[in-house]
Amino acid sequence: MKEDFYDILGLSKNASEAEIKKAYRKKAIEYHPDKNPGDKTAEEKFKKAAEAYEVLSNPDKKARYDQFGHQAFEGGGFGGGGMNMDDIFSQFGDIFGGGFGGFGGFGGGGRQRRVKGSNLRIRVKLTLDEIANGVEKKIKVKRKIQAPGTTYKTCGTCNGTGQVTRITNTILGRMQTATTCSTCGGAGQSIDHRPADADAQGLKVSEETVSIKIPAGVEDGMQLKVTGKGNEAPGNGIAGDLLVAIEEQEHQELQREGNNLHYDLYISFSEAALGASREIDTVSGKVRIKIEEGVQSGKILRLRGKGIPSLNGYGKGDLLVHVNVWTPKTLNKEQREFFEKMSKDDHFIPNPDSEEKSFFEKVKDMFS
Repeated sequence: MKEDFYDILGLSKNASEAEIKKAYRKKAIEYHPDKNPGDKTAEEKFKKAAEAYEVLSNPDKKARYDQFGHQAFEGGGFGGGGMNMDDIFSQFGDIFGGGFGGFGGFGGGGRQRRVKGSNLRIRVKLTLDEIANGVEKKIKVKRKIQAPGTTYKTCGTCNGTGQVTRITNTILGRMQTATTCSTCGGAGQSIDHRPADADAQGLKVSEETVSIKIPAGVEDGMQLKVTGKGNEAPGNGIAGDLLVAIEEQEHQELQREGNNLHYDLYISFSEAALGASREIDTVSGKVRIKIEEGVQSGKILRLRGKGIPSLNGYGKGDLLVHVNVWTPKTLNKEQREFFEKMSKDDHFIPNPDSEEKSFFEKVKDMFS
């Protein structure tokens, strides 16, 4: 089982943003590769700390993690999973400020900066059935890749570091500042040769089919991440990510509320009085339900486990069938005479017993 992010950083679940940042900085310094050369255990702990920080430092991701756990980010490399050392160095170097060299190294040698390509965003429409069962989508994505034949050379301005250091004299003494190299844009490399179909950075647009595994239980508006499937970066940079926004399509007969589903079942007077057997749609196929004789309009039948699976993998919601007795709008002469005759019959006079629940009690039961 995957280790809890709060445990990795040694935090409680009510830790503040400042406490999360401080705990991550402490762990990252302790297990930094430059401080523990060749130590695979330390490197793994360094990656775990960065993965935990990526989620807990982001309010939206933290809220999803608190609610759903690791399941919120599983399925095709979404969320914090699948981080490598390049991801960490490019994303979290600023956590240490200028004094740590942007993860440069304790010996002062400096680690070459690796630029990350831009992210891409797409919207994927899902049916309720696909959300309930999980689905793998193959999507065509246009992304920038390094054009074949493109070569790069070390930037002569920054000598491959991506930064230019300047020393100025002030009344307080000599001050050293580091700024992003304007020649290579911080990549540490510049174009040596590029083919005719490449842009100024040696990139070209290519269409690629990306397979996206979407776990069951996602919601409308939720954003998932496929690592490394965004635009590539020039030189030795790392690719950006593909951000997938979920759009839930309306179902013809089922309405979603969290993990529960609602279904309006309309029955006739005769079915309500005599009882009936009806077949209805669910996200797992058709099911047949029995309607007891004498059922009242507003009755709610609960089909347990016939709703949407929880994203964290713990159980499923229910399908709530709302029984509505359909009142005919027009009657022929024979039908009218029948109802006129029955209007004073004791069996047709409303007489709810003490066991019949009120509307508000039914609503309360529905959410209990």
